[in-house]
Amino acid sequence: MSLLILIIIFTAVGGVLSVMAAAVFLLLPDHRRAAVLPHGISFAIGALLAVAFWGLIPEAFSAIKPEQFQSLSGTILAGVLGFFVLEKLLIWRHCHSGNCEAHGDEDDHDHDHGHSHSHGAAKSAGALIILGDGIHNFVDGVLIAAAFLTDVHLGIVTSLAVAAHEIPQEVGDFAILLHSGYSKSKALFYNMLASLTTVLGGVLAYFGLEDLHDSLPYFLALAASSFIYIAVADLIPSLHKKTDMKTSLQQIALIAMGVLLICSLHGIAHGMEG
Repeated sequence: MSLLILIIIFTAVGGVLSVMAAAVFLLLPDHRRAAVLPHGISFAIGALLAVAFWGLIPEAFSAIKPEQFQSLSGTILAGVLGFFVLEKLLIWRHCHSGNCEAHGDEDDHDHDHGHSHSHGAAKSAGALIILGDGIHNFVDGVLIAAAFLTDVHLGIVTSLAVAAHEIPQEVGDFAILLHSGYSKSKALFYNMLASLTTVLGGVLAYFGLEDLHDSLPYFLALAASSFIYIAVADLIPSLHKKTDMKTSLQQIALIAMGVLLICSLHGIAHGMEG
């Protein structure tokens, strides 16, 4: 079997398999899923931040020279600010006229415009998670292809490690998309679509890995900035709506679980690759 076909098969496995495994979350009954969803948001925050700070950013810095550190840090900063601008544009687009709050002084419009603005922000968070996941999966595809070009057995192990590593994050992505108002079918469709960028990254890497190699750390940095922005700007504020001690402790525990699980899987994946 040709190396290109192997790369296509195993990048698809690395991307699509994790989405299908995480999609079990969608099979829960509506009332059970509604009860689990807030906990899923807390878990997603931990998972996203761990992927960014424990996985993507260290990988990006390890692949560049010290004199490039500032430019890579600047890429992360530019990414966070860029995603803020992008989210603002998405909210404006959802509000159609860009003035969801423009009539806030009129009492009879306060509730409608406030709800529209809130719904627009929720929708934009869903769009950003799809975009960020697409970038992240593209980089995963490049990494899988690079492993195959080094050794076929290393490529197979890497693709399986990527799939295992992605499952908890994909569960968090489903929780975010449902929280953002997406239906189950749309959440599955868009998550699956984002997973296919793994194949795109693998194919492009096969034909031009040398050209992609220098820009790979910057792709990693952009993916990290998207996850940081989503977790900090969109998800964490939603947790502050409930301030009782029991809920707060549950949120902290679930965030910690998300961090610990991703860090553990990341360590296992590196052990398997080694």
